[in-house]
Amino acid sequence: MASSQPLPVANIGPRERRKRLVFGIAGLGVGAAIALLLIFINAPLLWRGPLFFPFFVGALGVFQAREKT
Repeated sequence: MASSQPLPVANIGPRERRKRLVFGIAGLGVGAAIALLLIFINAPLLWRGPLFFPFFVGALGVFQAREKT
């Protein structure tokens, strides 16, 4: 008995996926660069908390590009 579920269809084109992927990689790169800078200057741990935002935006862009949403 075969399942007749519809196949998932991408709702964005290749151009938009590439844009989200580039934005995501840039966000992760910015987050990593700032994290390394804060580690290098021995900044307090509290200052590293806002790094959540560039890492979140970067991961969101990469995951959206990968899942074609």
